[in-house]
Amino acid sequence: MTVTSADPTAAERSFHHRVLVIGGGNAGLSVAGRLRRMGVADIAVIEPREKHLYKPLFSHIAGGRARGSEAVRDQGAVTPKGVTWIKDAVSTIDPESSSVRLTSGSAVTYDHLIVCPGIQKNWDGIPGLEAAMASPHGASNYELDLAVKASSLLRNLRRGTVVFSQPPGPASCAGAGQKPMYLACDYWRAVGVLPDIRVIMVVPDDTVFGIPEIDRELNRKIAEYGIELRTRSEILDVDAENRVVRIGRADAEPESIPYDALLVEPPQSAPGWLKTSGLAAVGDEGGFVEVDPEMLRHPRYSNVWALGDAAATRNSKSGGALRKQTVVVAKNLGDVLHGRIPSTKYDGYSVCPFTVSRSTVVFAEFDDHYALKPTIPFWKGLARERRLTWVFDRHILPWVYWNMILKGLA
Repeated sequence: MTVTSADPTAAERSFHHRVLVIGGGNAGLSVAGRLRRMGVADIAVIEPREKHLYKPLFSHIAGGRARGSEAVRDQGAVTPKGVTWIKDAVSTIDPESSSVRLTSGSAVTYDHLIVCPGIQKNWDGIPGLEAAMASPHGASNYELDLAVKASSLLRNLRRGTVVFSQPPGPASCAGAGQKPMYLACDYWRAVGVLPDIRVIMVVPDDTVFGIPEIDRELNRKIAEYGIELRTRSEILDVDAENRVVRIGRADAEPESIPYDALLVEPPQSAPGWLKTSGLAAVGDEGGFVEVDPEMLRHPRYSNVWALGDAAATRNSKSGGALRKQTVVVAKNLGDVLHGRIPSTKYDGYSVCPFTVSRSTVVFAEFDDHYALKPTIPFWKGLARERRLTWVFDRHILPWVYWNMILKGLA
């Protein structure tokens, strides 16, 4: 069943659900699907968008290795059977009264709340960035339309300077900002123009990733493509009209770089309405939902759970982390609903598949202490550049996502 804000019978009314999920992305639908398969009834998901996006494919789209249409499905078609889709957006949460106010004016109360709306992309967080993205020379793999734009922008470039960047602070799969760069460099090398293109990568940290084994693999590709790596750096502002980006560096004076193409991973934060919900840790202005990092349950509101990018967990934020987080929330919430003590724990797992060429991937799996945590414990070689992991990332995972993950089967 779908309830929409355009429905006059829904506006300014109150509804109640046993389990209310905020966010109909990967986290929300997969945890709802798991709960339904466990026999939990009366689940509703709040999601305003009519289209569901498979975001891990955006990097392949930007790099020219996938079509934009492959990442899109109708939201109603992927919502698990037996789950109510509330096509509306959240304006406020009141955890004291166990209620959520929607932008349509209606209110929804709940027995249990699962908060997983994802992360907010702040395109206005860098002066001039919005204008740059609206220009013919700016793009990103963090929005579908900009990823499609990036594909043609990079494919048609034959000479000049290209700047790629990652932001400081929290970000969803922060390393994904590098992926179109490696794909583009491999393409430019194949058509013989790579020597005529200056490629600059801006990262905020001391190294390209932060795990020695992964750094070695990525640094090898960076040297192979002749990429200029700027560590401990960030974009300060952009002059879109004159195509100049200013880079702030911890160990040097700011650097102004004229560019022919600019691909930016935007600054990110908790959604604005979530920051004022009272669910963040006391004194924490970041706004991400406070949870026990293992149980994924709120320490002050026992009927509130959170996972994914909106949760203040210790792990690196990524879609891959949800594979284990959804299991933890579903099992623990199921235990509570049946009067049992929850005991399933999240181990901090996260993953970032780096597409380092048009046919190979470095599959970085790690925990919240940045120690390698391979899915196949005896095969640590998955963290090396391989064709096999490219096939898995590009072809197998999208099928698994649409046919199993969103249904709570994987």
